Amino acid sequence: MNKTKLEHGLFSAAGIAALFIILVAINFLAAPLRLRTDLTKEKLHTLSPGTKAILAKLDTPVKVRFYCTQTQGNSPEEVFHKNYAKRVEDLLGEYRQSSRNIIIEKLDPQPDSDAEDSARLDGVEGEPLPSGDTFYLGISVGSLDEKALLPPLSPRTENLLEYELSRAIARVASPTKAVVGVMSQLPVFGQPGNPMMRQMGQGGGSDPWAFISTLKRDFDVRPVDMTAEKIDEAIKVLLVVHPRDITPQAQFALDQFVLRGGKLIAFLDPVSIVDQRNMGGNPMMGGGPPTASTLDLLLPAWGVKLDKGKVVADVNFVTRMMRQNRVEPTPTVLSVSAAGINAGDVATAQIDSLLLPFAGALTEDVAQAATGSGLKRIVLVNSTGDSAMVEGFLAQMSAAEAMKGFKAGGRELPLALRISGKFKTAFPDGKPVLPPAEPEKPGEKPKEKQPDSALKESKSENAVLLVADADFLSDQFSVQVQEFFGQRVMIPRGGNLTFVQNMVEQMAGDENLINARSRATLNRPFERVRRIEAQAEERFRSKIEDIEKNLQETQRELNELQRSKDPKQKFILSAEQQNALEKFRKQESETKLELKKVRKELRAEIESLQNRIKWLNIAGMPALVAFAGAAFFIVKRKRTSTT
Repeated sequence: MNKTKLEHGLFSAAGIAALFIILVAINFLAAPLRLRTDLTKEKLHTLSPGTKAILAKLDTPVKVRFYCTQTQGNSPEEVFHKNYAKRVEDLLGEYRQSSRNIIIEKLDPQPDSDAEDSARLDGVEGEPLPSGDTFYLGISVGSLDEKALLPPLSPRTENLLEYELSRAIARVASPTKAVVGVMSQLPVFGQPGNPMMRQMGQGGGSDPWAFISTLKRDFDVRPVDMTAEKIDEAIKVLLVVHPRDITPQAQFALDQFVLRGGKLIAFLDPVSIVDQRNMGGNPMMGGGPPTASTLDLLLPAWGVKLDKGKVVADVNFVTRMMRQNRVEPTPTVLSVSAAGINAGDVATAQIDSLLLPFAGALTEDVAQAATGSGLKRIVLVNSTGDSAMVEGFLAQMSAAEAMKGFKAGGRELPLALRISGKFKTAFPDGKPVLPPAEPEKPGEKPKEKQPDSALKESKSENAVLLVADADFLSDQFSVQVQEFFGQRVMIPRGGNLTFVQNMVEQMAGDENLINARSRATLNRPFERVRRIEAQAEERFRSKIEDIEKNLQETQRELNELQRSKDPKQKFILSAEQQNALEKFRKQESETKLELKKVRKELRAEIESLQNRIKWLNIAGMPALVAFAGAAFFIVKRKRTSTT
């Protein structure tokens, strides 16, 4: 018996020792291979296909200099930045492993060192720490005579790091930039400040919008006048932003630009609150002149219609906005989730959220459908079936005014779409002629008509992108600017900026950068919570409308009694008026109680769902593990008892 136990003990010890040796050997052999498994849903730690395609095309070495101060301090700031620097270094290791032409050089810019001089030459600036030391954290990319500096590295923009690095590599590898034109009624290029204001320390002026600054890093961006009668031949992609009051001659220039093969991206807006603000109105109170924009001569030729002054309201894409010191659910400011974004198109595949304020709908123009026949329509962004068109003027005043009598149309409304195919001119009679400045004199010989050399049809297939909103390009809705160690860091707000970049890059011919863009901006809203909120808001809105009607009816009755009252009793209420007034006060009190009850039910319903989800997340996995352990124990116990 003792001998048997001894043999079992020796065999067990030998098995454990052999297993230990095998594990050490496997770990030793596999260490150089850097085998890892990325278990994140967004594959945050795996290089995207776009990045791998960019690296595969490299035919010359690209040197990536990573500047990081290796301090010995243990302050919270230094530990925070060291941890982030380690994650940056891991990403650089993935690049080096994916391409032999990527050379990673890590430098420690200590004071008065060659590395510090190199950082300054590359444009990497150090930031002072509370301890008085200077901390360097930056990346410079170079190839041959080309250099590119990445934006300030910040943990807040870590999700954009892969895209920024891939873009810098692509830029130094192919330094030639495509020319992108921008035609706009909005101050997208910024506005010069008043010198007198600057002397008084009040600044003045404005910087270019974020999307312009971002595009300038990859393209040669040039402004185009809104009254241009011809588009420069060098321009490959043209952005038309809010073409308010665009002339027929300028639309003819756009028509010819598309027919000759130019890529057009038009941002049209039925109600532009940014333009209204620039013109001195109060957009959130319905003030100011009309600010609608469209391409009224081109859209019918493409079989598209955009209603001026009407915007889309969607109870599933509600945005909560601060109005008059309180948060108001606003269905006309669309927080579009993945449910309204085409995941099958390269321009929108990696976008999961957009913020579109007072956007219109690009519906099919039935009357002109034959004109645009042969053109394909691909919807990139759309509303849900619980949407409808409402008056833009009322939408700016308040959500309640805009949603009075709201009835969902039951169909999805296109907010952005691509039209492709062989385009035909919208000007079959040639270029529109300006009326003569002076009428022809009697007997004067009429001027000879110039031969029409305008294009009538595109030789090959082309594409036009249309978006029924222009305000989403403004910094207010596209980015959030924060200070990080004295530097301005632009943090994307949703996918607005990404959407614009994707469209331009797709039209410019480099789709690899689109696929290289960060997947870490994934937004995971509680869709079920949103549906419950929408249903509760619908009930809430219906009750409010009924109550307001009752109050208006009571007020009408009071006015009728007031008109029928004896003129001698101007300040004395009759018995009928007193009864009506009491009825009004009672109804008002009941109304307030009813509204409180509805709000309480709404909060309770949402909080109950959130609590269930919270407890499911907290207790679900431990309960599952415990159940699996108990099941394993029971099965093993049965097998042991049978043997």
